[in-house]
Amino acid sequence: METTREQVLDYLSEVKDPEIPVLDVVEMGIVRDARLDGDTVHVDITPTYSGCPAMKAIEEEIVRTLHAKGFEKVVVHTVFREAWTTDWMTGEAKRKLEKYGIAPPPKTDAALRPALPFAGQPKPVRCPFCGSEDTERTSEFGSTACKSLHFCRACRQPFEHFKCI
Repeated sequence: METTREQVLDYLSEVKDPEIPVLDVVEMGIVRDARLDGDTVHVDITPTYSGCPAMKAIEEEIVRTLHAKGFEKVVVHTVFREAWTTDWMTGEAKRKLEKYGIAPPPKTDAALRPALPFAGQPKPVRCPFCGSEDTERTSEFGSTACKSLHFCRACRQPFEHFKCI
């Protein structure tokens, strides 16, 4: 029986994001495509942002996972033809983030995306613990550059927010 693209993507869903281990690279939207060409599997990935330190580990884990599934030749292509956006994250990924204690990013307006850093006053970030919007940003950067730190005045919990990109 011949392996399908969908099976390869299913195998790749075993590859977790090393910075957020409750998410896999397919639901994050990092894996953009998988193709079978004879005995070679080609996987296209797009970094979540330029210089993301996790990308090398992700690439190595993709190769390791597919080798373990019996594919001898695996080629990972880093694709920059479109910049990664949080809109590529699945709804399930956003639910997992919230359950993990990280406020998920909202859906972006593609027309405004280039102007996001200058789009005016940010909307309140909903607390992933109690759901309150009575929150404040305490730092533009959290444990990684793609997250910011926040504090909930209602439940008094600090939390991270995955930035809208």
